[in-house]
Amino acid sequence: MKNSKKDFIVEAEEILENVNNALLELQNAFNPDTLNSVFRAVHTLKGLSGLFGFKVITDLSHALESILDDLRLGKIDISDEVIGFIFTNMDVLKNLIAQVADDKEADDVSDTIRAIEAFRKEAGSKNKDISIEDIGISPSVLKVLSGYEEHRLKSNVKEGHGIYIVKAVYNLAEFAPRLEALNALLKSLGELIATLPVSEGVPDGSIGFKLLLGSVSDVDALKSKIDSADIEVICPPRKESQKAAQIVSRTQDVSLKSTTNTVRVDIEKLDRILDTVSELVLAKGAVVRIGKELAENVGYSSLTLDVHKISQTLDRKLAELQDHILELRMVPFSQIFTRLVQVVRRYTRSVGKEIDVELFGEDTKIDKQMAEEIIDPLIHLIRNSIDHGIEPNEKRIADGKKEHGTVTLKAFPEGNKVIVTVQDDGAGLDTERILSKALEKKLVPENQVLEQKEVFDLIFLPGLSTKKEVSEVSGRGVGIDVKSDRGLGTTFVLTLPITLAIIKALIVVAANEKFAVPLTSISETFFVEAAGIQTIEGREVFERRGEMLPLLRVADVFKLENAPKDEYFAVSVGFGTRRIGLLVDDLLEQSEVVIRPLGEYLKDVRGLGGAAEIGKHEIVLVLDIESLIDESVSSKRKINRAALGI
Repeated sequence: MKNSKKDFIVEAEEILENVNNALLELQNAFNPDTLNSVFRAVHTLKGLSGLFGFKVITDLSHALESILDDLRLGKIDISDEVIGFIFTNMDVLKNLIAQVADDKEADDVSDTIRAIEAFRKEAGSKNKDISIEDIGISPSVLKVLSGYEEHRLKSNVKEGHGIYIVKAVYNLAEFAPRLEALNALLKSLGELIATLPVSEGVPDGSIGFKLLLGSVSDVDALKSKIDSADIEVICPPRKESQKAAQIVSRTQDVSLKSTTNTVRVDIEKLDRILDTVSELVLAKGAVVRIGKELAENVGYSSLTLDVHKISQTLDRKLAELQDHILELRMVPFSQIFTRLVQVVRRYTRSVGKEIDVELFGEDTKIDKQMAEEIIDPLIHLIRNSIDHGIEPNEKRIADGKKEHGTVTLKAFPEGNKVIVTVQDDGAGLDTERILSKALEKKLVPENQVLEQKEVFDLIFLPGLSTKKEVSEVSGRGVGIDVKSDRGLGTTFVLTLPITLAIIKALIVVAANEKFAVPLTSISETFFVEAAGIQTIEGREVFERRGEMLPLLRVADVFKLENAPKDEYFAVSVGFGTRRIGLLVDDLLEQSEVVIRPLGEYLKDVRGLGGAAEIGKHEIVLVLDIESLIDESVSSKRKINRAALGI
């Protein structure tokens, strides 16, 4: 992709994100400044796309700009219907930008533009405006107002603000600074709608002005703050407007200097820096190894001590560099939650349900790449909650629940990982329905026995639900767990590493082959004697703290030849209630690794999530814990329908 096109896409996506955030604000409370910011953003996108030659985006932006201008001028009343319509067309713009990014031919949007014009015409015909002549301002003033000034005058009257004409006369030699000071003062007291020069009744050598002001303050309050000014009351403010008013602080001088020192950095550039850091980590390991060999061969000479000091300095500085780079990649969950709230509000409208959204942990940070990877799985879970979890309003009322359903999104750090939960207060998972669907798709045999928790695990099998969505981040220590109570609701718990760039892993050995296990998925390691391994219904388990832990031999998973042993190491891995023990021959070390994708030949091998380089440029395979757990789940015990109440 050319740099120019990439620059356009980055700028366009940021504009759309700002527009969507502003539209959400407008849904909660109308603010003319927010509406103006949306208009300016779409206008900028129109100009930007025209500059780069993307005519389809320019045409659609122009059509949206027109409807936004009508909103600004009061020709269309703002409503949920109008905001929803604009949201829908913002999605069309987003798809067009995605097509540009993928070098695809842009869709024909002529029908969309005609639909916008038709909607604009219909919405404009519904608008009931007040007559400007009824406000009481002289025709000589009205005829010189612009369309926007006229609209702002009407809006102030509708909102119950008082309308005043402030008259001021200044000497020609000093009028500019004095008028500027008066403008600033009036803006602090309300909205300065227009500034109009006048000549009638003004002495020679002077210049006069009429300043049209909308304010919640009464005339006495204005006179106490505006010295030596003649104030004419056109209409006084309504009392309820005065009570609700909050006077805006005095406007400050605007500086052209940027308020931030930020720059946008392509995440691919950060990835390349991390690649270099990972090479330096390997080089540091070589320095440490050389230091140890020197100590063994020549003892602790001055040269050996120097190498040791250099290795320590390298270790410390590389750790600092790594932390700084990872910090650059981090984004707050508020960026993810904002997009999810948009999905909930728009999707609930289409399915006809009333659903509230509660957010916790918006300040929790996560790697930008991880944030983009998990957005689709989270949308999938939320839609499941809306479609299948939360009941219709009448059903909730009949069951004694509050009328509106609730979806709660939480994100909080836990060690070197982040826990994300998607919770609803709906009907809970239907075990009978899940089981029937699994049997229908032949995902489990007819004669198997499953506990309730194990039936819940079936929804993670390919072909039933969420596994396909989560597979994009497999092998990185990503896990998903489910909890559900019939009639009370369902909670999905996602365990995520803070970053995908560099992860900490435990290097293990099975059948003389080394594997990396992400630390975020490990709860403990322990010895297992072969004599203590039990077999229940053809499946190996080990009693640990009074519970049976399912075992999975890593050598057997990958069909590696391995002689029987009297003792093994077990690595307890998993997320929430989904846990298994991986049997390996040895535990080597903890290491920070950069995961690389597997080639075409190995990419579909079940149980592998990638590859990493360690030690003396040695390649190890990274285990995909989720798919290994699925491997274990697929061989469940016989179904006990009576235990499930079926």
